[in-house]
Amino acid sequence: MLCYGQTGAGKTYTMTGSATIFKYRGILPRAINQVYALTSAKFDQAITIRISYAEIYNERIRDLLPSAKANQESMANDQNLQITDDSRGGVLVKGLAQHVCDSEEDALNCLFEGEMNRTFRAHYLNATSSRAHSVFTMHIESRSRVESSDKVVHSKLHLVDLAGSERTKKTHSEGMVLKEASFINKSLTFLEQVVLALCDRKREHVPYRQAKLTNMLRDSIGGNCKTVMIANIWPEAAHLEELRATLLFASRMMKIHNEASVNMVSDPNLMIKRYEGEVKQLK
Repeated sequence: MLCYGQTGAGKTYTMTGSATIFKYRGILPRAINQVYALTSAKFDQAITIRISYAEIYNERIRDLLPSAKANQESMANDQNLQITDDSRGGVLVKGLAQHVCDSEEDALNCLFEGEMNRTFRAHYLNATSSRAHSVFTMHIESRSRVESSDKVVHSKLHLVDLAGSERTKKTHSEGMVLKEASFINKSLTFLEQVVLALCDRKREHVPYRQAKLTNMLRDSIGGNCKTVMIANIWPEAAHLEELRATLLFASRMMKIHNEASVNMVSDPNLMIKRYEGEVKQLK
């Protein structure tokens, strides 16, 4: 799930909501609540949830949840985690911490800590403009408690707050804010190119690796997934051009058709135990 739109259109508020009024909480805390409510009702499943939170700032991936005090130095803007493939053919960010959260409270604490570490600046249209794309991820691993099976189901929920596209003549950006805007607009352009390629059934190559954003989300836009995009708009005459561009992008996203299937793999440790039991029985 990702929020897309121009700067100042309310994407961060949509995702996180109000920090003080509970009924105005955003999609992130609501999604966390729903996931833990659903998993707690599955008594026949052993479910482990891990949380990671990253932001893509000026084409560099930073971990918003450093796992140790000594790791606080890595919060500097020069941190640059690398993207690779995991053992199941998905996407893995090397060095990005995944924190085991046994309860909804633990997951919310991770969310609040990550929010404190995000990069915000002010410009003419937004006093608290997010200057990076943030990706909050829930990694869910499920296995049966009642069956002696080595099958494990892996799921991943990305909740993405995209930095807003900017027209610098309207935001009056200068210096570092201008530099950040150029990186944001460039990565969103590459995102649109990926969406256009996915819409064209005849295209064999999809340019995921052109930007860190599309590379990190390549198994969540055109892969084995279900994708939801929220289009945030600013319905005023002064922003009519940006509004039209946002709705046009949303219409293109609607043309992407994915068929999601269950990610089930065999746990090698459980397989070994099962084989040892079979050998013992045969002896």
